[in-house]
Amino acid sequence: MNATDSAPLHLANAIRALAMDAVQQANSGHPGAPMGMAEMAQALFTRHLRHNPADPAWANRDRFVLSNGHASMLLYATLHLTGYDLPMDELRNFRQLHSRTPGHPEVGVAPGIETTTGPLGQGLANAVGMALAEALLAAEFNRPGHTVVDHHTYAFVGDGCLMEGISHEVCSLAGTLRLSKLVVLYDDNGISIDGNVENWFSDDTARRFEAYGWNIVRVADGHDVEAVDQAIAQARRLGAADHRPTLVICRTVIGQGAPNVAGTDKVHGAPLGAAEIAATRAALPWPHAPFEIPESVYRGWDMREAGAAAQSQWQKTFDAYAAQYPAEAAELVRRMRGDLPAGFADAARALLESVNARAETVATRKASQQAITALVELLPEMLGGSADLTGSNFTDWKGAAPVRAAGSGIQFGRHINYGVREFGMAAIMNGIALHGGYLPFGGTFLTFSDYSRNALRMAALMKQRVVHVFTHDSIGLGEDGPTHQSIEHASSLRLIPNLSVWRPCDTVETMAAWLAAVRRPTSIGMDVHAGGPTALLLSRQNLPFVARDAAALEGASRGGYVLSDAPGARAVIIATGSEVALALEAQKLLAADGLAVRVVSMPSTDVFDRQDPEWRAAVLPRSLPRVAVEAGTSALWHKYVGLDGAVVGIDTYGESAPAGVLFKHFGLTAEKVAQAVRAVL
Repeated sequence: MNATDSAPLHLANAIRALAMDAVQQANSGHPGAPMGMAEMAQALFTRHLRHNPADPAWANRDRFVLSNGHASMLLYATLHLTGYDLPMDELRNFRQLHSRTPGHPEVGVAPGIETTTGPLGQGLANAVGMALAEALLAAEFNRPGHTVVDHHTYAFVGDGCLMEGISHEVCSLAGTLRLSKLVVLYDDNGISIDGNVENWFSDDTARRFEAYGWNIVRVADGHDVEAVDQAIAQARRLGAADHRPTLVICRTVIGQGAPNVAGTDKVHGAPLGAAEIAATRAALPWPHAPFEIPESVYRGWDMREAGAAAQSQWQKTFDAYAAQYPAEAAELVRRMRGDLPAGFADAARALLESVNARAETVATRKASQQAITALVELLPEMLGGSADLTGSNFTDWKGAAPVRAAGSGIQFGRHINYGVREFGMAAIMNGIALHGGYLPFGGTFLTFSDYSRNALRMAALMKQRVVHVFTHDSIGLGEDGPTHQSIEHASSLRLIPNLSVWRPCDTVETMAAWLAAVRRPTSIGMDVHAGGPTALLLSRQNLPFVARDAAALEGASRGGYVLSDAPGARAVIIATGSEVALALEAQKLLAADGLAVRVVSMPSTDVFDRQDPEWRAAVLPRSLPRVAVEAGTSALWHKYVGLDGAVVGIDTYGESAPAGVLFKHFGLTAEKVAQAVRAVL
């Protein structure tokens, strides 16, 4: 793609002016990075990036990620100038309530934004996920003479992104998997908020990435559009030739054009001020009023015609593909839309009924593997993986082919060995989901969800359908001790808005949890739905199957339901996961003493909370005192039992011992639960 951009048009200076004026008007923001990366954006968006401003969700567009999301005005200005539906009034409204130009880019808020960035390094990880999704889709769907999946992923990163540890995790994996269509442009300006980074970031970045297996291209002057253009072209050639990702190191000056603060930390995260803006206008020169762009500059940036032509050419390619491979074409369209296949509702119902009929007593991590094995046959978009714990998380299935690097690209598979990279795995899965075409899931121990936490939060914020399989969910894992025994983790994850958390008690609830997870709506580009990620908290130890009637079988999908009732019940025991069995046993002990109680299983508090008031009141009558039991922290459960209720939980760290010994040691027994019920009556 190309656009006329002769020197008199001052295309890069348009970005500088819009960035400094928008930040000044908002009295908040980061003008330095947009001003320093202006030529990088000009070279990429007008000469290399295949995109169509009129159709930002075009399936075969190149993906662009601004990983250093504080430079958001670079992206907003570029989208506006190239012809996206982002009018100048939105740039004037930068960082204001309900504007389409928030402080950091947010997917679904403005067209052309592929992911939400701001937490440094995660955008880079998302880009790795997008490049991986492209490579896998190409291997799965392209046919000889019909290349319908064929696009690049570009990312801009700064010093902060490369200082964050997640950059090591994901760039190491990208090099190992030889993601040749990933091109990362590094804004090497040497400045962060605290000043000159050489005092705390003295890495040889080029040699670091060479060690990962990346190509390196250097641009001595990142403000030379022609040099950046040639570097991107070289990166594409190198990737095609040796099947490696490429890092383009662009030496730039932060705040380029501002005569008194350029190259200093003073231009990083604060408005320039009226005097410096006036001086910058004179120095550039840029004689135009704030938010005023000459028509000649708009013409130089406008990518609508070129974008429409590129998409039209691809559509002809896709139409020829569809004529010869109609089933594959229809499947690719369905998956890029994020739709479930026809007949899935009936198949899901049959799966739940089948699990109920088998009545197996297994660990819920094993029940999860059984659910995965069934679902991957129905949903070929499911793409699994684990952070070096496949044999413990059970995220694989019989016949699952691993994703591997190949001599000329990638070896297609549906299971990714992420290595010991929990944070990287979580953020890469976000990128895979954002790209479209796959439903990613990955596993690790629940206690290591702490490593993944910010990526979990970002998935919830972006409403992305990602499934996290967290096994070894409590002291029930036994001898590994308190470093691996989750105490606060279930409650902590439940605090993340829009993260659906399930802690099932048996095979039925595990299948219900998986079905709920895959049914959460997908969010692709501007088409953001009320979906989001799911965390499944699963046991290492076997848990007994619980027989259910039809009403309880249906209730399992509603997050909380009456599992076992008793006529004239005088109290309610609420339990999750492995403690449901304790609640049922306590119910029997109390019944022997003439005390009738109801047992409520609550595998998902957030799903239960979304039920209608009538359902919630029927499950938890206000008139009955309540006791909750869970092998974790107790505070959250007072939301359900009230101040007068009781919670049987653990508010200290665990110990190293066999699971059975630990449950007795910490008072997680049927006798203790029964005792708590008697205390609230």
